[in-house]
Amino acid sequence: MKTTKLGDASLSVALYSGLLLFSLFTLYPFLNILAVSLNDKIDTIRGGIYLWPRVWSMQNYTEIFANPNLLGAFLMSVLRTVVGTVLGILCTALFAYALSAKEFMYRKLFNGMLVITLYVNGGLIPTYLLIKNLELMNTFWVYILPLLISGFYVIIMRSYFESLPDGLIESAKIDGAGHFQTLFRIVIPVSLPVLATITLFVAVLHWNSWFDNYLYASREQSLSLLQYELMKILLSAMNQSATQQAHISENTVNIVNPQSVRAAMTIIVTVPILLVYPFLQRYFVKGMTVGAMKE
Repeated sequence: MKTTKLGDASLSVALYSGLLLFSLFTLYPFLNILAVSLNDKIDTIRGGIYLWPRVWSMQNYTEIFANPNLLGAFLMSVLRTVVGTVLGILCTALFAYALSAKEFMYRKLFNGMLVITLYVNGGLIPTYLLIKNLELMNTFWVYILPLLISGFYVIIMRSYFESLPDGLIESAKIDGAGHFQTLFRIVIPVSLPVLATITLFVAVLHWNSWFDNYLYASREQSLSLLQYELMKILLSAMNQSATQQAHISENTVNIVNPQSVRAAMTIIVTVPILLVYPFLQRYFVKGMTVGAMKE
């Protein structure tokens, strides 16, 4: 009995030690970027920054937030993320519910077409021409409509809806509920895991997007996004750094270090997602597991 308890204790120590080591490996890149962002930019050039800043400084963040366009870009990114996520989840749920309905006669056809979109797309030029012909250029809706529905997310949500007990839907029909009532009063309340999972995916997608801003709305400063403004700051820092290399010994006060700028930018765009993630984390694994089980 003592041997068994000793073996169990040794196994527990080994498992917890492995998990702790894995956690350290996972957290190290983020902690390293945080340390670089909080370190003096001139001192960072020397290298050797790992988990703790060698010379504490908030100058990297001060220079980034000194950009007058940053606040407006941040608000536009928040607006895009909120509107895009809400409409995206709504349209995805409506489409997925229709495909999960067994009485839908064109169910197999639309499911097949949906799968094709996962492997084939029109490409950049046809997409650009389509958006231009739809007169979405330099409008807010160019951020929303092209990303309104994703085939991958529809399949995940459809699979979750199909895994629900048939009696749940049948009882709603017996009580006289229509399809919209069944979806919003019966199906969605019991599908919070998959909804929370896809909400996180869609929100991160909208929050991190900047290329569509560059392609379709770069002429409108009012539509500029946070990621796009930070990208311009980084490119400017890289260009200034290249021109300062020959004069680094003459002027070290205003020197630009792209590594420090990049690290500070990474922290700025990551913190909002980190604040939202804990509220959805408990649904994440459960939603993905249950939603993909029947598929």
